[in-house]
Amino acid sequence: MGERMQIGEVAERTGLSLRTIRYYEEVGLVVPSARSQGGFRLYTEPDVERLQLIKRMKPLGFQLDAMRDLLAILDPTPDSPEIDDPEQRLVEFSDTAEQACADLRKKLGIAEEFAAMLRDHLDSPERRSANRK
Repeated sequence: MGERMQIGEVAERTGLSLRTIRYYEEVGLVVPSARSQGGFRLYTEPDVERLQLIKRMKPLGFQLDAMRDLLAILDPTPDSPEIDDPEQRLVEFSDTAEQACADLRKKLGIAEEFAAMLRDHLDSPERRSANRK
């Protein structure tokens, strides 16, 4: 079955908090592959990969139901919901992801322009001479 990891190691590897990983378990997005005799969650590499997939969906605005459906298509488990026309849903998810990326690029451009304006303001000769007084 491969190496089993406790939740702390999984959190470190994925960059997700323990609370977030537990939440994703609570809502059924990822389930630990096993539990230790002491009841600790134990995860395998496929569990970590599933969490990485969830992590990639989050900044694109995918809600829990959409995440669940997308996981059912990309990484099905025995508990996965049945998806009507998975190919069409995948096209829809792809379109949504592309649009979200375009929106994020636009926001990043605005943020970079603002950061550059602040740098220019800090570097301006007027500001430097005013600071010397």
